[in-house]
Amino acid sequence: MPHLVLLGTGGTIASRRMPSGGSKATDSAAELAAAAGDLDGDITVEVHDVLAVNSFNLELRDLRTISDAVAHVLSRDDVDGVVVSHGTDTLEETAALLDLVHDDPRPVVLTGAQRSADAPDTDGPRNLRDALVVAASPDSRRRGALVVFAGEVFSAFGLRKAHTLAAQPFANVFGGPIGRVLDRPEYAFRPDARAPLARPGAAFDAVRVDLVLAYPGADSALLDAAVRAGAQGVIVLGGGAGNPGTRLTEGIARASRAGVVVGLGTRTGAGAVVPLYAGGGAVDAVHAGAVPLGAVPATQARILLALILAEAQDAADDGAAETARSRFARVCTHADARSAPSAAL
Repeated sequence: MPHLVLLGTGGTIASRRMPSGGSKATDSAAELAAAAGDLDGDITVEVHDVLAVNSFNLELRDLRTISDAVAHVLSRDDVDGVVVSHGTDTLEETAALLDLVHDDPRPVVLTGAQRSADAPDTDGPRNLRDALVVAASPDSRRRGALVVFAGEVFSAFGLRKAHTLAAQPFANVFGGPIGRVLDRPEYAFRPDARAPLARPGAAFDAVRVDLVLAYPGADSALLDAAVRAGAQGVIVLGGGAGNPGTRLTEGIARASRAGVVVGLGTRTGAGAVVPLYAGGGAVDAVHAGAVPLGAVPATQARILLALILAEAQDAADDGAAETARSRFARVCTHADARSAPSAAL
């Protein structure tokens, strides 16, 4: 008899319209579980509320709170899987953290909703029911953290919210869904295993990693301001395959010399960063010290970099920036291994 734990954190799946207008997270994990209905197969579900916020208000300390709650649940031998209900706006960041530190064969599954709990066509109960079915299945073990939404199963790392309002808002840049949910999950392939990173400590809460966008006429003012504000890392989203332009590249060089770890992504939302162009392109940015993200979404690369920077800080490493830069580059270089097909089912 599978025993699952549902951790509620808020989000649209738990939201209802307020008298003043707009929706806000109000429903408890117990209310979400009740709306999902009874499950077949003698599955039991235990519920706990971790947070009750819409995910656009989350901070790094909140992501750590969720990670700690998952780890606490998985310290118990009587639990077969964990489901986290979450807002879709920043689900990709929490999913990345949970996947990067996942060191247990049991599934951790995230889900949410595009329509509030009081909407006539709410998708929350169905998504939650599917997530619970996935978490209860032995076939879901050893697949890392998963995201279940609109009948599809995704690997957590590489995930991004690719549409604001669509019933299926998510995509994975490393190849789409790895399975689907009917009466039970059916998987197309098993992602490769990846060595987990250490779970974040308190230093993670205060790590500052900013995002800076390239655009016609962009200079380094925003990047320089981030460094002055105390950023230990910055992700620059260049045009095309990662081309920031000459003036922003000059800022990358200054930031790198100052010990700031700079990641180089793309503003396109999909595709790999590839150093193809000089004259302010990705070739020059890499020479200036930027680390290409490959195809890792910038939002998830930010969480990865914050996790690595916090660990280096906790270790009191004299060469923390260079150590973090090296580890960051290594994970980005091999990131697609977790989501690439390695074996059928």
